[in-house]
Amino acid sequence: MPVGRPGGAGRLGRRLTGDVRPEGDEMARIGVMTTEFDAASLEEAAEQIARHGIGCIQLQLGSAIREIPTTDALLRGLDVLGDKINTDLAAYCREVFDGVGIEIAAVDGTYNMVHPDRNRRARNLDHLLRLIDLAPRFGTRIVTVCTGSRDDMMWRRHPANGSEEAWQDLVEQLRTAAAAAEATGVVLAFEPEHNNVIDSAGRARRLMDEVGSPALKVLMDAANIFHAGDLQRMRDHLHEAFELVGGDIVLAHAKDLDHDGDAGGRAAGTGLLDYAGYLAELQAHGFDGAIVLHQLAELMPDRVDEAFRHVRDRAPAGYLD
Repeated sequence: MPVGRPGGAGRLGRRLTGDVRPEGDEMARIGVMTTEFDAASLEEAAEQIARHGIGCIQLQLGSAIREIPTTDALLRGLDVLGDKINTDLAAYCREVFDGVGIEIAAVDGTYNMVHPDRNRRARNLDHLLRLIDLAPRFGTRIVTVCTGSRDDMMWRRHPANGSEEAWQDLVEQLRTAAAAAEATGVVLAFEPEHNNVIDSAGRARRLMDEVGSPALKVLMDAANIFHAGDLQRMRDHLHEAFELVGGDIVLAHAKDLDHDGDAGGRAAGTGLLDYAGYLAELQAHGFDGAIVLHQLAELMPDRVDEAFRHVRDRAPAGYLD
């Protein structure tokens, strides 16, 4: 199933087939992470998302595997979810969202790719390979991954993240995963994130060049790429990042930050991120995929539409559907 609006090839499909639309014809769409809604079941989450008029989602498997606490699912990913991945799960998730007319733009395959325990990395890589194989059955061709940290927890910064050993462990994992993705027609989307081994657009560019696979692309979250001092030159910093990786973005996140030197953790519109600049860069670099909101807890349940409206109101005219 091609990624993009129903019935169309989408940006990813055009890139793989060589089809190019005229410049300025790009249109993106608003999505949301499934774990943002406090729901007792995947069906209930899907209904809540549909009521907000959102047409696509990034599927976090914890929303469907209810025996795993949501916090564990988010912080540990395939480390706790991987054993549950099978064809029945894929069919169930696709049926639920098809039933309410919502597209699964991506499925979450995160785990700590540079965890200090080699055996743990190998086990979770096996889980990722299974998810890659099943991604089309979920109804998507994008699997999101996390480049990880030398810390036990993949989202926490560690001083060894910049080591050559961590880099080589990451490259080894991604070369295997990218080869499997190529064979299946799937794309892996990794996120440059302040606390991870890939903590900048520059390191993201180096990683894609070194792995050398067309199946390795970028998930851009502008709230996660501001190191100390970068907020003072926000527009220039965003522009420089997009010049390095803008043509390789297949999924985007929308949240906010209130300080640099860390990953952002606020709802869109409640922090300092220049959304007009961020969305203009996405459009200028031809992005027409899903822009997925998360970190909405501070607005739930009554003000969540404020975040969706904030993003839409700051988009270039005609860019968001």
